[in-house]
Amino acid sequence: MALKEIVEQIVTGLGYDLVEIERSAGGLLRITIDLPWAKPVDAESVVEQFVTVEDCEKVTRQLQFALEVDQIEYSRLEVSSPGIDRPLRNDQDFERFVGHTIDVTLKAPIGAAASGQVNANRKKFRGVLERAEATPGATEAAQAELAWQIVWRDEIDAKPGQKISKKRVLPPLQALGFVLSEIKEARLAPIVSFKGRAQASPLDLSEPNLN
Repeated sequence: MALKEIVEQIVTGLGYDLVEIERSAGGLLRITIDLPWAKPVDAESVVEQFVTVEDCEKVTRQLQFALEVDQIEYSRLEVSSPGIDRPLRNDQDFERFVGHTIDVTLKAPIGAAASGQVNANRKKFRGVLERAEATPGATEAAQAELAWQIVWRDEIDAKPGQKISKKRVLPPLQALGFVLSEIKEARLAPIVSFKGRAQASPLDLSEPNLN
């Protein structure tokens, strides 16, 4: 049985969600787990739960036994909860983190779909995740997938030490629409917040102040 199948069978069998498997130099095998997520009925029913040390220890014990039985080679096993740059792998992950800032890397450059403000060779983007309509002109396979988009404003150019006026004209909003099959990698942007992972992005989506 392949490594991914063994790990996924153990992790899901214990009631957790397998987030990521990494092999690092020196034989380190790193397994990232999370608690299963279900879409809340309403905002008041949202309760943020986190993987504990006890959860990691339980998964570690079971994995050590299973990997030994299947003779999977590794020097050290590390089981942990997702970090602030958690990967997004499927539609459920994207649904869970709507309103958060994410980093997206496309499989191919944006190309002809780029507006005049976006380099046609660009593949990496950071913005607030939103649901979106299917991209016009997309293939039938792409239209069958759930569509997403990220929205952002480019940084305002300022010289070191220069103060930016509160009455400044904000850069225009930009948006990139995509489906999961177009994504090489997507992760939560590693932005530290002391209000918890469920805190939405502070991106200002209001219209520019022209006064």
